[in-house]
Amino acid sequence: MAELVDRFGRKHTYLRISVTDRCNLRCLYCMPEEGMTFMEQDRLLSYSQIVEVAAAAVRLGIRKFRITGGEPLVRPGLDELIGGLSALPGVEDISLTTNGLLLKNQARKLQAAGLKRVNISLDTMDDARFRFIARRGELRKVWEGIEAAAEAGLGPIKLNCVLLKGVNEDEIGRFLELSQTRPVHVRFIEYMPIGHDDAGWRSHYLPLERVLEEVDRLGFALKKEEGPQGSGPSENWRIEGGAGTFGLIHPVSDHFCKSCNRLRLTADGHLKPCLYWMDELNVKPALGSPAALEKLFLKAMDRKPENHEMAAVLAGAPLSHEPTERRMSQIGG
Repeated sequence: MAELVDRFGRKHTYLRISVTDRCNLRCLYCMPEEGMTFMEQDRLLSYSQIVEVAAAAVRLGIRKFRITGGEPLVRPGLDELIGGLSALPGVEDISLTTNGLLLKNQARKLQAAGLKRVNISLDTMDDARFRFIARRGELRKVWEGIEAAAEAGLGPIKLNCVLLKGVNEDEIGRFLELSQTRPVHVRFIEYMPIGHDDAGWRSHYLPLERVLEEVDRLGFALKKEEGPQGSGPSENWRIEGGAGTFGLIHPVSDHFCKSCNRLRLTADGHLKPCLYWMDELNVKPALGSPAALEKLFLKAMDRKPENHEMAAVLAGAPLSHEPTERRMSQIGG
């Protein structure tokens, strides 16, 4: 059986699948508050088409799927897709990244369909700041989604916190304490210049060494951890005696490209070898032909670059490839 191994010897076993570019929030690091133009629904891959593409990926060694958006739970019938993916022979793990607002009423149904675990975005624990960052929605509903996920057995539960300089960096200590007192896994994530290398990104970018500075200030003793299932590129720690863990995902200051094992499928049917670069492969012409779909995945391996060079963007240095013009919500986080 052919395997998905790129020119740099990295074996790929993980596909992130976006099901929509729409979202019920407008987080300031993801999309503008107004003026977004969303894809027409007939441009999106149907669930059966996504499963067809996923089946080709599984034949080539993909074993893990993550469902993303936009906000994936705004697309109706997501349990149908998860059921189709979980029925593919060889699939070991299906996870979901969500803002949690709609999770309360869907968690049990998704778990029954085959969903294993969730990552829930939580950038602040302050109601007013949540409205500032997300521009709409209620923090209360996110907490309800977290509780519903726990009750449905969708664990380990990871909480994704994008750190923004001058916005939420003063809450680092609260998130560290959350990982100490509750069995959740906080993931601090650096703000990435996806689709918008602009002054706003540069002014809000915060390297994650700031988290370890706060650990020292608070006097926490740390223990290095392997991390829960699906930790991927996260550098993981547990505060001594803590119920959960925290992790650092620093794609800009300390990129993890050398161990990258993932590809991305956009909601409109494009296979992306790398999150940051423009390069995409349209899967729609290959639908109906298992061999053609497999060939596209192998082509993606040939095109995958060695790294994404986001650190060069921060430094204002020349780049070797063309950066994507799509925002994160249009690619799939």
